[in-house]
Formats: sequence, C-alpha cells, structure tokens
Amino acid sequence: MKELKDTQNERDDRQLPIDRVGVKGLRFPIEVRDKGGSVQRTVAMAALAVDLPEHYKGTHMSRFVEALNSHGGCLDVRSMAALPRELLAKLDASRAHVEFQFPFFRSKAAPVTGKPGMMDYEVRFEVEAERDGPLDFIVTVMVPVATLCPCSKEISDRGAHNQRGVVTYSVRFREPVWIEELIDLVERSASCELYSLLKRPDEKAVTERAYDNPVFVEDLVRNVASRSEAHEEIVWYRVEAENFESIHNHNAYAVIEKKLG
Repeated sequence: MKELKDTQNERDDRQLPIDRVGVKGLRFPIEVRDKGGSVQRTVAMAALAVDLPEHYKGTHMSRFVEALNSHGGCLDVRSMAALPRELLAKLDASRAHVEFQFPFFRSKAAPVTGKPGMMDYEVRFEVEAERDGPLDFIVTVMVPVATLCPCSKEISDRGAHNQRGVVTYSVRFREPVWIEELIDLVERSASCELYSLLKRPDEKAVTERAYDNPVFVEDLVRNVASRSEAHEEIVWYRVEAENFESIHNHNAYAVIEKKLG
C-alpha cells in the first residue's frame, strides 16, 4: 500500500500549544463493581484527550479510539485508570486525560413498606496522568435530594415549601471509596433522600422527615463538607448543590471546595 501523507505531524508555526485535544461524546460499555460485590454493566459517555505541543499541527484522533477498543468490548475501572498512560505512549504526549460518565443503579427499599425500587445516579470518573508523574483520579456522584426551606417553615402557619435538588460531589482519596458510600454521605446531608417507589405510608414518612429536617442550600453543602472532612480516606472534595426552587423562578446554589491535610 502506498504510504499516505501524515498531515497531523506537519509543523505548525503559530507557537500555540493546546491544553487538551481528543475525542468526546463516545459511548462505550463499561463494568463497575458495586459495594455488594456484583458487577454492574452500564454504558458510559467517554472523553479522551492529550496535550499537543506547539510545533505539531494536529493529533491522531483514531489512536484514542484504538486505545479504548484495545481493552475489548467492555471496559472496567482498572482499565480506565490505565488508559491515560497508554495515551501518553501512543500519542507521544506529556499529559493525558480520560473521563467516563455513566448511570449507576441501586435498589432502594421504601422507608415504611420496604417496597424496592431502582434509583439511578450519574457518576463520573476522571483520570489524568503526566509523564513520570502520579495518576490523578477524581470520582464524582450526582445525587438528587429533597430539601425543605427553614425560613418557610419558621414563618408559615401551615406547612413549608420544599423542592428537589441535585448535589454534585467530587472527591480525591487515599484509598478507593465506594460509589454507594459517597451517595449515602450526600443523602444523609439533605432534608430527605429520594425514592423510586413510595406507597402512602412511605410518602407520609418522607414528608414528615423532610419537615423535621429543614436545610438551606448552604446547610446542604456544609453538611456534605463536614462529613467529607471526617472521612479518613478523602483528601480533597468539591461539593456543589443546586435547588430547583418551587416558589421562585430561579434556583438556589452553593459550593465548597477544599483540600484536606
């Protein structure tokens, strides 16, 4: 076969390095082991990138997909962690970044009747590697919760307004932390956790639980932060909460980010 011109390796004279270049929006099957020891098969939206020195015109996009598919038809967490170093070698880069975001499911029993229902959460793994440097691994969980307004409860003669919110919680760790453990930490920090299936006795219970545990969005992020700082494996966290207000046409928002130790 006639050798084809390698345009990507041509020289670029604009003297502008690129921080990240690669592929994103690529769906790929993955396997994630849950805390109970089972393997959950799901589908991730993948993004893979490297840095590009100023003298190269482009990167070889096909090599990202080659590296991903070299692990077979389904990727596990260990393979995800190894991918950045493979990209460093395959693309002769000094820094590589991979990201996988996927739905994670767990069965939750209703609080009174015990009826099971499947809850889904969004999870994101981000892994970055530098040549001759350590891996940087960040796990993010996106957890829907219920919050009840302390001010509304205090000033109202009857009831209080509540709303659903989402907490986006990211951590770095010394030793791996289970996804379920991070979800539980967030749900304990809200007025009440959410459920897929609720019968009337369950609905009464969660309504009263939220009423007895009002939290502002500020309380929510502080609760998650306090629990993060008490966790022996977490070395950095970022907690972001957004409440979809039920009596306003805007959302309430708060964030705390902190490196521990």
